[in-house]
Amino acid sequence: MRVPSRSPGQQPGSAVAPARRRPGAGTRAAEVDLTAYRAAVAELLVEVGALADAPATRARQVLLDQRLREPAIAAVLDATGQGVVGARETLLLEMARYRPNSRSSAADLTALVRIYLLSRIDVMWWRDTPTFATDAQVNGSTDLVDLEWLRRRDLLAFRYLEQPSGLLGRGWRALRRRVLPDATPRTAGLMFRRARREVVALLNDLGREFALAAPPGTPPLWVTSLVRSAEHQYRLRRLGYAAMVPSGHCLGWAADVEMEWFTRFGARDTLARLLLQRQETGEINVVDEGQAWHVCLAPAARRRLRRSYEAEMGI
Repeated sequence: MRVPSRSPGQQPGSAVAPARRRPGAGTRAAEVDLTAYRAAVAELLVEVGALADAPATRARQVLLDQRLREPAIAAVLDATGQGVVGARETLLLEMARYRPNSRSSAADLTALVRIYLLSRIDVMWWRDTPTFATDAQVNGSTDLVDLEWLRRRDLLAFRYLEQPSGLLGRGWRALRRRVLPDATPRTAGLMFRRARREVVALLNDLGREFALAAPPGTPPLWVTSLVRSAEHQYRLRRLGYAAMVPSGHCLGWAADVEMEWFTRFGARDTLARLLLQRQETGEINVVDEGQAWHVCLAPAARRRLRRSYEAEMGI
């Protein structure tokens, strides 16, 4: 058994194309036991951690061959449309190209496997949703709303930074960080200040709940990433980020929420508890990515949150 080699034309930072399967094939998302899946992934991560050394490459391959076929894990992978075999090949390629760096949310191979496998829940939920392929599609989509328009009308219960576009903006951001290093989270900011209406409602709900539960003086909820185009996802991969493909971000249903910055306010554990409680109710999927946690909205919560958004906006 060996790690599949890249095709001659594939660049080291390019995305791994998912295996295609017949539409409708495999397990339905509604039939999957996510509690069992997350428990099985947690057990697998312990074993991956024990085989973290480079000489253990073959042993890791054998482990993944065995564990990804277990019913609790295979049910989710099958329901993504990629299947167990496609997921195994993609994960082995991700592990083969992995190089630790300060940009990646995957601090080691174990974290990479965790991020990949838990993010497959997003793909399973939204497998029939078209991907935002290009930046132009994100900017022109009527399914997304402009956050800045909402922010200026005081309709957001969370904060964000927009990525500076020019040298002047980047210079000002760098100067501000030197003068006030802890005033905001260390994030590049949003490439696109756009989001689905349901995701805005989710983040507003969470932001209000966090404001009530956090210690006095805690800043509002901070969002570090929202919708991305697949085009931008490829850019992030080339820069060394653990940007998985397919991704809930490229489908418009995922967001990244700052976590580590709230440690200095004694509020990180509070935010973690709120997120995990919502996961337990089936409203979201949560992936611990270190500094930020990845959050994806579940289809079952879509209708309620759309009504919530429309009520807030007076539609």
